Amino acid sequence: MIKTRMIIAVFSLLFVLRVSSSFPQPPGTSPARMGMRPWRGDTRCWKASDLNLSSDQTKGLDLINQTYLRETRLLRTELFSKRMELREFLTNPNIKPESIQQKTAEIIELQSKIEEREIGYLIKVRALLTNDQIKNWCPEQEFVFMRGMVQRPEFTGPMNPRKIPAQERPKEE
Repeated sequence: MIKTRMIIAVFSLLFVLRVSSSFPQPPGTSPARMGMRPWRGDTRCWKASDLNLSSDQTKGLDLINQTYLRETRLLRTELFSKRMELREFLTNPNIKPESIQQKTAEIIELQSKIEEREIGYLIKVRALLTNDQIKNWCPEQEFVFMRGMVQRPEFTGPMNPRKIPAQERPKEE
């Protein structure tokens, strides 16, 4: 049990450190650049930081970002910890289904709290932008990078552990 708590603590610390850093989104990672069509049809849509902001808007956006990260850091750490606990519950044959359902309910509650903060963040960003900037803004672009850190693609669903994903298979010549 102590070993499990130690592992959870280490992963939580690493997660907090990664989330608290302000990494720019890597080039080419937005859905529009990965072959997916932008939300608004064929027109290009942008993150707020890409909308030619004035210096006052840039400062305001930085403040909104810092506040959001500060407000959600503990929630995200707790969510990560609860997901690790759920994994442990699911792989322990002695845990009752009721305990698994309770842990799932805790995770859903935390996700809901984070989503409330996200909507608050988007409302603040929207208030910062001009009407023309809002027309070119895609709110769904704001959390693309953050969501990638919280729920990595390899953990999104069941997969046969013996089956190697196509991108990791050796190329046939």
